[in-house]
Amino acid sequence: MKYCAPVLISLACLTQLLPAQDFLQGQAARVVLGQPTFTSQDPGASERLLGAAGGVAYANGMLFVADANRIAAAPVNHRVLVYRDIKRAFPAATDEIALDETNRCPVCTGRTNLPYGAADLVLGQSTFTGTDLGRSRSALRLPTHVASNGQILVVADTENNRVLIWRTIPTSNNAPADVVLGAADFTTIRAGVLDNKSFRGPQGVWIQGNRLFVADTLNHRVMVWNNIPTANDTPADFVLGQKDFVTTSERDLLQSPVAPVANRLKNPVSVTSDGTRLFVADLGYNRVLMWNSIPTRTEQPADLVLGQPDMTSELSNNVRNLCTSTGKDADGNDLYPVRCGRTMDFPRFALSDGKRLFVADSGNDRILVWNSIPTVNAQQPDLVIGQPDFTSNIVTDREDFFTPNLLRGAPNTTRTPTALAWDGENLYVATPYDRRVMVFTAARPNVPQNGVRNAFSRNVYAIGVMEFSGTITVDNELTIKIGGDSGKEYKYKVVTDDTIAKIVTKVAALINDGEGDPLVIAQGVPQVNAIILTARQPGETGNAITVTQTLSTDATLIVSGGTPTGGGDATRVAPGGLVVIQGENLAEGTAAAPEGAQVLPRELAGVQVYIDGIRVPLLTVSPNEIQAQVPWSVFDANSSSLYVRTKRGDGSITTTTAVNLPVALQNPGILAASGDDPRPGLIYHSSSVATGTVLIDGTPVAGDVVRVIIEDREYSYTAVANDTVAIIRDALIGQINGNPDEKVFAEPVPQFSRIRLKAKIEGPEGNRIAIAASNSENAGTIMNVTRGTLCCANIEGAPVTVDNPAQPGEQIILYATGLGIVSPDAARENAVTGVAYDNTEFNTPVEFVSSLAGGRTANVIKAALKPGLVGVYEVILELNSDLQTNPRTQLTISQYLYTSNIVTFPVVRQN
Repeated sequence: MKYCAPVLISLACLTQLLPAQDFLQGQAARVVLGQPTFTSQDPGASERLLGAAGGVAYANGMLFVADANRIAAAPVNHRVLVYRDIKRAFPAATDEIALDETNRCPVCTGRTNLPYGAADLVLGQSTFTGTDLGRSRSALRLPTHVASNGQILVVADTENNRVLIWRTIPTSNNAPADVVLGAADFTTIRAGVLDNKSFRGPQGVWIQGNRLFVADTLNHRVMVWNNIPTANDTPADFVLGQKDFVTTSERDLLQSPVAPVANRLKNPVSVTSDGTRLFVADLGYNRVLMWNSIPTRTEQPADLVLGQPDMTSELSNNVRNLCTSTGKDADGNDLYPVRCGRTMDFPRFALSDGKRLFVADSGNDRILVWNSIPTVNAQQPDLVIGQPDFTSNIVTDREDFFTPNLLRGAPNTTRTPTALAWDGENLYVATPYDRRVMVFTAARPNVPQNGVRNAFSRNVYAIGVMEFSGTITVDNELTIKIGGDSGKEYKYKVVTDDTIAKIVTKVAALINDGEGDPLVIAQGVPQVNAIILTARQPGETGNAITVTQTLSTDATLIVSGGTPTGGGDATRVAPGGLVVIQGENLAEGTAAAPEGAQVLPRELAGVQVYIDGIRVPLLTVSPNEIQAQVPWSVFDANSSSLYVRTKRGDGSITTTTAVNLPVALQNPGILAASGDDPRPGLIYHSSSVATGTVLIDGTPVAGDVVRVIIEDREYSYTAVANDTVAIIRDALIGQINGNPDEKVFAEPVPQFSRIRLKAKIEGPEGNRIAIAASNSENAGTIMNVTRGTLCCANIEGAPVTVDNPAQPGEQIILYATGLGIVSPDAARENAVTGVAYDNTEFNTPVEFVSSLAGGRTANVIKAALKPGLVGVYEVILELNSDLQTNPRTQLTISQYLYTSNIVTFPVVRQN
């Protein structure tokens, strides 16, 4: 929980040895095919836009995408797209991407303004926008999978019960196939026939050497041709999964289920090979079967199973036999997670590059990765892509599957993946429900999951305040329990000479004794007779910690509160906000943007950061930390993809594995000093003159009479039809400023219909100028003041410190980032990524800003982008006049669902 000071201070850490290129647990895709952003799910069909594409294959530099599926995802476009040179269809990981402010996502090939990324030709349709289904040499009906060896193309034309073969790679749209399997010709369909040349809903195809493999899904078998057929309706040479070509299992509902064994299949949906082994995704038995050598005979049994403990098990997510128990229930029965790394739920694809094995575990919305080929049944995978860990499903566990979820479509999620392809550097994943093909790139895993966060808040910890009061009685006993039934207990007995302040100090020390409480850190604040409990883990996890107190029956001591609240997600960042990227070996040195720079550099010390392919402005870089600005343009997405590109001293270029960057329209963070949370806020006195605030609320009604009284001088206004509170405010300001003898100056508070009054004389002389406000009886317009006198002249811009504390009722300044898009339109247009804000006209965040200080509402006088700074907002708050003395008064700001980090500052109430 310790941090270096934010914004322009860098860490100087030792460079460690560079790790090898690899995949990272829970990493994000670096590129998306078929959509204009990572989180778009636009329906349609074009050379750039994909429908619910379920099949993908790579061969000889080409990528083939089957733009259809059999999992009820829409739209189904009944076509196959061909990208002739896929590695030119998007930037490589080490490429420097040209800076183009008009291009929202240079790594999203669905964007129409990109000079690259479009498919070269389409099969099954005469144009890229066609989506007709049919049955002919060139028409398709639900092509679910595709395979190629670089010279021959094979398509599983699923609802036509056939497989089409192009003996050379097509070079024109709607090119006709050369060979059809499963039918006598290209215009007829064969149904209900079970033999050595017929199919029933084939979904998987694969070419290995001269062999052709077809997953004949609804006949529960894999058919094998020892040579690629050159004539229509060529019979297969042998079959896997059944004892012969004329036998199958569970062909209809009247047949009894067949138990799984090593030589039986149930709804196999894909078949692949790495040249040595054969892999079949055996969907119906929730498993992947592996043959250690490519089979050569009918009914040859598999050698190894993944997803099940043995060849005779079939349960979806077979947790009782494959997962470690998580504990016991009330009756002593073992409890298990919903899933773990060894379980599977409807796996749809298995692919090996000869070294690793990837499995599309569709029902669990993830890709399981083994860094070496498994050698035993149910072997634990090494990592997972699409989920943060092996037991979570952040896509579908949180709500009903068909209800929108902010996490769906994020670049680190793979909703129901159906097919995989590998080009030596990139893993392609088809996710039909999200209408895209995702591209995951193996790189240096130097930025961890959740390694990017709001640069000011860093982490948002749950914090509780335990308050002590009452009187002291020797031998009174206090028991504090932190963490519910399984939590730790702390007992303290009052002794002679104790005071409440001493008890606070001793109890805090008791909680922190030794290694300390596992859930919280205690900080005694004897000046206000309270203990601050800060959750050890950041985020919402801390909100679940419970704190209870029990006192002996005769106790006169009173203790209450302490349960932490307010833990939030600092990893969800806002457009235009400043972020910190934490990791290892991010740079070979340290560098910072020039002090006072009005335009931030897009490269420092050889380091570039890309968010959705946009090279972003940098404030500082060091081996372990980078500070950057999020582009304003990402407001249209709920997640983005981020990676770091570094030019090394030896001339080489490295990139980090892409990580997910959750985006919210706003998620504020307050600038604070270094230290443990809650950290001291960098807070400043706002004015050298005394100030006060007039509140104007309600709905004006014609005839309302409103008044502002300054000492013995009254200013009044009578509302007329169509008046607004802003009109009334401005009329009163005009009267006040029109009096040359007035002791105060009035100005509007644009965010709200308020009037800010400022003494014309500097210093404490203006502190006692009396102010008041009133309205006529039964008026719709409500007038009030926050306190009865102007207050708290100090030195404008001076830090709030213990030696110069804030006062109740004072207006203070803090700085924040992550408050999001501003209005009006002119101000929004002036907010340019990487450029210091230079508009002195009114601006305010679109989302309302509120604040709590010392547990009481602090009036937000102003919240606006600060001219001369990049991504920083100035917030002026008026403290509640009832605040009590507290050297660690806690303060937050909030917008919508999001609350900032807690900062502290000293308040002293003067008599």
